[in-house]
Amino acid sequence: MRIFDPHIHMTSRTTDDYRAMHTAGVRALVEPSFWLGQPRTSPASFFDYFDSLLGWEPFRAAQYGIAHHCTIALNPKEANDPRCTPVLDALPRYLVKDNVVAVGEIGYDSMTPAEDAALAAQLQLAADHGLPALVHTPHRDKLAGLRRTIDVVQESALAPERVLLDHLNETTVKDAAGSGCWLGFSIYPDTKMDEDRMVAVLKAHGTDRILVNSAADWGRSDPLKTRKVADAMLAAGFSTDDVDQVVWRNPVAFYAQSGRLQLDQLDQLDPYDVPAPEALHEGNSILRGGE
Repeated sequence: MRIFDPHIHMTSRTTDDYRAMHTAGVRALVEPSFWLGQPRTSPASFFDYFDSLLGWEPFRAAQYGIAHHCTIALNPKEANDPRCTPVLDALPRYLVKDNVVAVGEIGYDSMTPAEDAALAAQLQLAADHGLPALVHTPHRDKLAGLRRTIDVVQESALAPERVLLDHLNETTVKDAAGSGCWLGFSIYPDTKMDEDRMVAVLKAHGTDRILVNSAADWGRSDPLKTRKVADAMLAAGFSTDDVDQVVWRNPVAFYAQSGRLQLDQLDQLDPYDVPAPEALHEGNSILRGGE
């Protein structure tokens, strides 16, 4: 089974997670830029983070046979902090990088005027750079937030088929499906969606334009949830072709709109039992001590 996790925050995960993900079938992923968990106090902290998404994380992933891509943006939560908003002016120099396959995560957290402005500006940046957009729908007032998001997308220069509405659930899937956008579902141990609920959504709405992801981060989450959805689909009677569409072909089709997916080397990416000591990124290895 081949799996493409279209939304996972590997900066928050251990190198052992890469090994487990490869064993489970993950061969490609997209890591969206997101909130650190505590306030960033200057744009410079974003730039170091963006650089790690373009350098260190692809290096770590490659040691375990996984192609790593990223999305770059000012996230919705920090769009409310005046110390962070200058990041918007610096985004164009990152959005031209080869491994950047979308603008994201953008969208809403608390649905403030500052978030309105940041969302509209970054949808325009996506259109200007020929990139799709990964949109975070809010965790509170989710249906109202989704509808507001769709309105802003429709007013933007970015076509709906170049937008992925993420963190959807049963309350928002109908409106999202009618928008012309792609539909994303995050599968979590306690919150958001779980495997059985996701299978029910797929039975009701089909497999077209639907992506599932683990969205694993520094909170309680599971980087193998995408594989667990695939297994649950098979147990529920979906075909192997249905599963391949949801966990591989759909994310490939969405992010291929960037023209930057690099999947042709996957057959050559064989994970080491122990990463080779000579494998270095800017002079650094993932090995420690006497390994």
